[in-house]
Amino acid sequence: MILIGYSGHAFVVYGILRSAGIAVTGYCDREAKQQNPFELPYFGTELSEKGMQAIRDHGFFIAVGDNGIRKKIYDQLASQNLQPVNAIHASAVVDPSAVVAKQGVMIAAQATVNPLARIGTGAICNTGCIIEHECVVGAFAHIGPGAVLCGNVQVGDGSFVGANAVVRQGIRIGRNAMIGAGAVVVKDVPDGTTVVGVPARQQ
Repeated sequence: MILIGYSGHAFVVYGILRSAGIAVTGYCDREAKQQNPFELPYFGTELSEKGMQAIRDHGFFIAVGDNGIRKKIYDQLASQNLQPVNAIHASAVVDPSAVVAKQGVMIAAQATVNPLARIGTGAICNTGCIIEHECVVGAFAHIGPGAVLCGNVQVGDGSFVGANAVVRQGIRIGRNAMIGAGAVVVKDVPDGTTVVGVPARQQ
């Protein structure tokens, strides 16, 4: 498996893939990294000839935490008929009735995805987060470590829910919104809005 991106977030993805018995065989990035804790070979950028060949031969996962950059890379490779695998940690709990997209989803250690939840393409459910019943996490959204989405929450495409934030049941978070770390969200959040605090207020 080839990692696209090789920094802090990718190190977590490496651990997730290894927990699932998937060998990581190298990485692509804009340049070779001086910090290479897992001693992986560098294959150039993902769009270089060498990088594309490695991706085709080994499969790949986009190990980039930034939602916008992750989507851009996904779109570039999808245009070449290339799709990333999912990275789901062996300790994650995903209910059989939950619907998880098949392309580029990360579900980290100790995360819980409960009945009838839906996780979109390229979404990140980070360490220890809780996605309760019937929640919807949009494509390329990021649910941070320890965050809790109570039942029937909807998180729009490209939005970010910070570490240890709590979103009350039934709340709708729009597209490309930002929820600050530790926030308690008790009202709907419009597209493109940043909210912080307890209770969360627009910044």
